[in-house]
Amino acid sequence: MPASPAPQHPATRRSAGMTQLLLLLSGSCMSVLGAVLIAPVLPRLTQAFADTPVVDVLVPLVLTAPALLIALTAPFAGIAVDKIDRKRLLIAAMLAYAVFGTAPLYLDSLGAILASRVLVGLCEGAIMTCCTTLIGDYWSGARRARYLALQTLVATLSATAFLALGGALGASSWRTPFWLYAVAAPLAIPMLAKLWQPGAPTVHQRLPKLPWRELATPCLVTVFGGVVFYALIVELPYVLTEVGVTSTGAIGLVSVLMSLGTAGGALAFGPLAGKTPRLLLPVEFGLSATGFLLVFAAASPALITVGAVLTGFGTGMLLPTLVTWAVKRLAFEQRGRGTGLWTSTLFLGEFASPLAISAMGTATGGTRSALAVLGAVTAVVAVLTAIAVRRTEQPRHVFDPA
Repeated sequence: MPASPAPQHPATRRSAGMTQLLLLLSGSCMSVLGAVLIAPVLPRLTQAFADTPVVDVLVPLVLTAPALLIALTAPFAGIAVDKIDRKRLLIAAMLAYAVFGTAPLYLDSLGAILASRVLVGLCEGAIMTCCTTLIGDYWSGARRARYLALQTLVATLSATAFLALGGALGASSWRTPFWLYAVAAPLAIPMLAKLWQPGAPTVHQRLPKLPWRELATPCLVTVFGGVVFYALIVELPYVLTEVGVTSTGAIGLVSVLMSLGTAGGALAFGPLAGKTPRLLLPVEFGLSATGFLLVFAAASPALITVGAVLTGFGTGMLLPTLVTWAVKRLAFEQRGRGTGLWTSTLFLGEFASPLAISAMGTATGGTRSALAVLGAVTAVVAVLTAIAVRRTEQPRHVFDPA
């Protein structure tokens, strides 16, 4: 997909192209790397620290702590992005990510490893906010929407690749996959050379207020969207086990097919980027709801796979719709904070997803029953978005300095 030129800043006369797009998409993969790379080695990590108290609680936190930290800190990263400098914060976060990400290679206590993962989450929140904000800065309109959809597509495909790579590297030692976090350091070098701060920093200026009323609805919907997006990523292996699928290879294959469905949804969003959330959200939530209900009702692995792919396709369209809806009305001086707030709400939903499924499963009798409840609620949300979202969602005319 060729990267078309962005609007030019009168002082710099720079326009963003394929190089800038590839760098920002690569940076966006860092949060995916943090989320999935070490999942295959968690059992070996548990064995390595078997003498540590509450090891069964601490080891899963090694995987999920970064997502919680992104949810908690992305709004503050957004303030720094608007107040200081997008580029400098991105470079600093990438270098720190490489340091903290590789720390478990030499740390000898589970508590210290967990602390390093918390710091990785801080870096991921800054990286994700900076990369998404710069995509919003460098491009506008339908082109911006397409590249935000491409961000979802690349993140989805990279998640599949990182899971496989983590499993392969972890065959020798649970520490080996942590070497991959070092990739952020050399990636920071072309970022330093090829990216630029689109406008003057506003360190000594008062930032304009965020349009809270306009951001409230997209962010609230995004919290629920995060729950929907993450539900089957976590719960699908348990559902397949219930119907007799015990092979890790078969479970992995179904997960890959669902990921490809998500990638297909992100691709499908491109031609629809000019449509309003009022038109897209009911379709996307409707597809996801149908997939959940099919997973609940199906008795065969094949039909469960169809339901998972359908849900993946819906969420693949959903994420770029939500981020475009949230940021398109923001002026340059507001975009970092708005993007940080949106990022926070997405990861808050993702973190809450397994907790919500677990609570519903306890109340209704199991994981599949919980997914049925989630499917019904998602169908209701599809109807509500068709009714409640404003009929027109045209962006304000603001100057996007690049």
